[in-house]
Amino acid sequence: MSKSYFDIVRLIERLHRHFLDVLRAELRHRGTEEVNAVQALLLYNIGENEVVIRDLKDRGYYQGSNVSYNIKSLTESGYLMQERSPHDRRSVRLKLTDKGMDLCNAIRALQDELAATIGAEMNGQLESTVATMQRLERTWTDFIHYGRPRAP
Repeated sequence: MSKSYFDIVRLIERLHRHFLDVLRAELRHRGTEEVNAVQALLLYNIGENEVVIRDLKDRGYYQGSNVSYNIKSLTESGYLMQERSPHDRRSVRLKLTDKGMDLCNAIRALQDELAATIGAEMNGQLESTVATMQRLERTWTDFIHYGRPRAP
């Protein structure tokens, strides 16, 4: 079991780096030079929603200084709008501009295309993989919040 666990941990990191490489290739293909792969992923994760910066950090998607830098850059490049909450002036809401939505939709189309190449015959395996990854995420989250698990 431990070899499989270590294999999957290494694979998670490698897959994330490969996914960022896929986004870099798509950005190059589109001629989008002012956005990097991490920023494109940030736009994709925001999508059609309005989100508070704190939510992006709390969900564990991004580190504090990284998200602040990327949001500033995306706002200056015209991909994001920032708006202070009328109820809490410290809270800033983010929303994609039309330019940001265009890039988000392009990434969504790429994702659909890549998913289609995997094919419907793999759906059962993908569902099993998702369940395994969710279990791993819960285990790590519990460790972060509650410390070491007690021996059975």
